[in-house]
Amino acid sequence: MSENVVHLNKHPQPPAPEAGPTVLTVVPDQVVETVPVVPLWVRSGRAMKTAIAHERTKTAARAVARNGLYIAGGTKIVARRTWDGRTASRYERMLRAAEAAGNYEVAAEWEERGQRFRAERHRRRMDLLASPVDAAKTALIGTGMSMGALIGLGVALALATKDPADVITPLAAVVGLVSLLVTIVMVVWGPLLTIGPFLALLSLWAVGRHQKAAPAWALPARERDSEGEPITPSIVVKALRDLGVPALRNAIKEMGDAGAAMLGPIRIAGCGVEVDVTLPSGVSTVEVQQRRRKLAENLTRHEHEVFITIPQAARTVRLWVADSGALDEPIGPSPLVTDESMTADYAKGRAPWGQDLRGDAAVLSLFQRHLLITGLSNQGKTAALRALALWLALDRSVKFLMGDLKGAGDWAMFDGLADTLIQGPTDEHVIQVVEMVEGGVEEMNRRLQAPPGTVFPPLIVLVDEAQVAFMCPLKDEDKRPYGGAKANSRYFMAVRKIHNQGRAVNVLMWQGTQDPTDQNLPKLVREGAHTRASLALGTESQARMALGDKAVDGGAAPNLLRPGLDKGTVVVASDGIAIPAGQASITVRTHYIDTDDASDIAERARALRDGVTTLHAIDRDEDRDPLADIAAVLGDASRVLTADVLKRLASLNADAYGDWTPGDLKRVLEAEGVEPYKSHGRMVVGRDDVIRALAERDSEGSASAAA
Repeated sequence: MSENVVHLNKHPQPPAPEAGPTVLTVVPDQVVETVPVVPLWVRSGRAMKTAIAHERTKTAARAVARNGLYIAGGTKIVARRTWDGRTASRYERMLRAAEAAGNYEVAAEWEERGQRFRAERHRRRMDLLASPVDAAKTALIGTGMSMGALIGLGVALALATKDPADVITPLAAVVGLVSLLVTIVMVVWGPLLTIGPFLALLSLWAVGRHQKAAPAWALPARERDSEGEPITPSIVVKALRDLGVPALRNAIKEMGDAGAAMLGPIRIAGCGVEVDVTLPSGVSTVEVQQRRRKLAENLTRHEHEVFITIPQAARTVRLWVADSGALDEPIGPSPLVTDESMTADYAKGRAPWGQDLRGDAAVLSLFQRHLLITGLSNQGKTAALRALALWLALDRSVKFLMGDLKGAGDWAMFDGLADTLIQGPTDEHVIQVVEMVEGGVEEMNRRLQAPPGTVFPPLIVLVDEAQVAFMCPLKDEDKRPYGGAKANSRYFMAVRKIHNQGRAVNVLMWQGTQDPTDQNLPKLVREGAHTRASLALGTESQARMALGDKAVDGGAAPNLLRPGLDKGTVVVASDGIAIPAGQASITVRTHYIDTDDASDIAERARALRDGVTTLHAIDRDEDRDPLADIAAVLGDASRVLTADVLKRLASLNADAYGDWTPGDLKRVLEAEGVEPYKSHGRMVVGRDDVIRALAERDSEGSASAAA
């Protein structure tokens, strides 16, 4: 009898073909990994959690909550408006706010308005007591008069148609019209009662939606995450708390709800707001200044929209926060462009340069102040400097010696205004500019030697792109360098001499330079300027070169201006401009005057003058023709005072004409058959006489040559 084979869990391999006894094969169970069975209630809970946490569910929940809260908020707004309109609560609220701010004059005005409102409300209520009787009398009289008019109209109609029944035809027509109106109202009244509440809710929803009367978490994402939220005390305190200064954070936490006690009143200041923050003990103003970017981001602003300055009060910083995007908007045209009747006054006037960050006009006094403006290339330096020169050109007493070492035509409109105008970037132009500045020094020395009390017209020695002059490697025949920053540099020493003594006799040095370093803007030169302005710069060390340590330590930061985006924005340190108390500088967004408008302004300035012959190069030729030079300096003027002729000749060539007296001028003119004469009691030289003498001399020379 054969043995039975037991198969466990799997079929065995077929038996081997060899003969032999049957072998019992035991196959062990396979280890099968089983997935644990998750209970239904767990799976349902997970699905529900996923559904609830899904962004679409959150969005739908926000939408439902938002629209419901719009209705509630709209109801509250309408109720408050109604209450304010029928009671004196608005006046009481304004009165309390004015008293809290200490503005008692405004408080008295609101109290008077409130009393007038109560008196008028009392009069209206007294009128309402008598109105029912008056209304009844008016209705009775009106009804009688209307019926009489309709019957009269019916009589006229009956006489015309000869039908007595037409007497009541107008009255019947009116009755029929009233019956029709009643029918229409009966038909409409039911649906109106049905949809009326829905219309009312829709109106309240619209009011709430327009006023955004819902919490921030319920608003749409584009509004919930938008920048530029209004600046409130709680927002400022939270921004300071999260600034990353442990002592400041701990102090604010200890204050509890009184954290806003650090803040002064939040004041509207131009296109933004301003607030003073008194820091807790142990927190320095430098720690806040160094975190300007983080503070701006905490206030939902960009870095350039927040300025931190140091007022006079101890341990206090002043924050100016712009409205979001306000600084990216243009400020409008210059008054020089819009007001063609504008003139200038060097001594008492102020140049309209632009607007400060508060939106107020920024005006700059140029009286006896040397000026330096610097910045990176292509940031608006020349336009800002030219705007000041254009305003000053409208004062006919001001004279200019100008050197433009870029030579791109930015100053070409001053041809006929400036006594000297040199334009070009080459070394030869630098030599010309250096000699022009040295000519300004000679004029300054002449004025210093004049009798005490002599009044001199202002002379502006202006060099744009002055770094080209400082970096010039050329030397003269005496081996003295034209450029450089050493004591033997001709340009450096000429500028220093004007800085030292020019102000006393109205000889002023204006310079525009770019990307300042110790090599292209020496320390002694930059510190000699009374008005220092800077556009966008690359580093804080350059900002200190441009404005000085005091201004930068006080919060001036031209290195934080955005190159390319903040064109024309300058940080100014000067006593010639109104700077808020406690600050060492002010930021000004200058007006941009394009070349065409600048040419128009220059044309107006030329019309105020007698005519100026502009030199485009310093003539170093010693062989002079005095009569031709006299004709040149007379320009287009019909006659010029002899004193002015002498001054113009000295500016033309100080070596040849610097020592001339009225007697020398008279001698040269009489030798050519020209005599000065008096006009209004003063000696003048006539242009036509000089031109005629030149023509006669040329004709005689031609005749002699022909003979």
